[in-house]
Amino acid sequence: MKLRVLSVASEAVPLVKTGGLADVVGALPDALAPHGVAMTVMVPGYPAVLKAIGKARAIHAWPSLLGEPARLLAARLGEHALLVLDAPGYFARGGGPYGDSAGHDWADNWRRFAAFGRAAADLAGGAVKGKRFDVLHAHDWQAAMAIAYTRFAPPPQAAPLPSVMTIHNMAFQGNFGPETFPALGLPDAAWSIHGVEYHGGVSFLKAGMEAASMITTVSPTYAAEIRDAQFGMGLEGLILSRGDRVRGIVNGIDTAQWNPETDPALATTFGLRKLDRRIRNKRALEAEFALEPDEGPLFIVISRLAWQKGMDVLLEAVDHLVGIGGRLAVLGSGDAALEAGFHAAAARHPGRVSVRTGYDEALSHRMQGGGDAILVPSRFEPCGLTQLYGLAYGCVPVVARTGGLADTVIDANLAALQAGVATGIQFDGVSASALCAALSRAVALYHRPEQWRAIQRNGMKADFSWNRSGKAYADLYAQLVTETP
Repeated sequence: MKLRVLSVASEAVPLVKTGGLADVVGALPDALAPHGVAMTVMVPGYPAVLKAIGKARAIHAWPSLLGEPARLLAARLGEHALLVLDAPGYFARGGGPYGDSAGHDWADNWRRFAAFGRAAADLAGGAVKGKRFDVLHAHDWQAAMAIAYTRFAPPPQAAPLPSVMTIHNMAFQGNFGPETFPALGLPDAAWSIHGVEYHGGVSFLKAGMEAASMITTVSPTYAAEIRDAQFGMGLEGLILSRGDRVRGIVNGIDTAQWNPETDPALATTFGLRKLDRRIRNKRALEAEFALEPDEGPLFIVISRLAWQKGMDVLLEAVDHLVGIGGRLAVLGSGDAALEAGFHAAAARHPGRVSVRTGYDEALSHRMQGGGDAILVPSRFEPCGLTQLYGLAYGCVPVVARTGGLADTVIDANLAALQAGVATGIQFDGVSASALCAALSRAVALYHRPEQWRAIQRNGMKADFSWNRSGKAYADLYAQLVTETP
């Protein structure tokens, strides 16, 4: 008998994406199917989502969902069931999923995603005829209230339902003022330290973490790190209190979408046995970014330009990178000062540093296929996907030793090189001096072609598909179902 899981998230590939959350949510149904799990994904009905699904059948309606009419639409996400909350008052607006075109958060995000959670809780509780689920799985703060509602305000006659709260990034918690609580439709009992209350306000993520049967993060190291104040972002006490109900399951990647042997975005496909063909992608990438072609390494960055990602430290290291013979291609957007800093670096080093502001999925594939090394100097990184894509494409990761970066990249130290297991370069402490030292190591290794090729091949041979992680989630769901009376 298949386990039926409702996966609730604010984004999912290929419908809507702002970051790695969407990749994970979109990939999980396929990852879990071989392990006896039928997963239904539920997302908000943003304009792009409604356009993508076309005409869809309404299977439920709310005359007033926290104040706005809404419908639940049934569609498909590839081979799997998809449910879309069509609530024009909340989601029929321009800009992005969480803010306007200028990057400002919507003032009513608390109501938008509380309504989304309320609808998911109703669905999980059996309010929609013919829809029954064994487990509720919520992702990040935007979906966390689904779990809080199932605990504090479940639909009438709803059976107990085990739940999983996955934290993709503890830094984003969905914290709002106390004035929002009366409009949430929760009983007074929910306003407590074990409910939605957090330092006199409301915290969606904290509410989901308190109410969930199990909390997961997206790497084992991050699951350990968030027990400490440096990474716990004020919720480390709650994490500690949950004990063994907190686990880390590392993300996988979609190996159908990210496969250098078949990737249509590349100038030339390549693989382990045809690694020499990779140089054609490098030359094409150099031309695309107007970089001088030479025999030195081409470093790439595909990232939000943000403090968390260590982009300020990379800016400090750019002159060193160029000085030791490297070049840099950057794709990203974010903090205005950081964007300006990278453009200034490109102006300072024409032909050696080039920047594309924004995000381009196909270009990110070409960068992974043509870059020699990908830089991920994050101060904290719950899992990270760009380094996994880099490993798959022979683009050697240079990463800070934190979170999922520490779990997925094997540092090219002397012992690892001698054992033939190194897949990248790690460094401790996100500082300009530490990053410069790592860049120097990378350049030195690059000029030892046999060692560099070995590192590339080790990464390309590593299995970062969803096979192992899919089974880990399936086993977790089965455990929770067994525990639930």
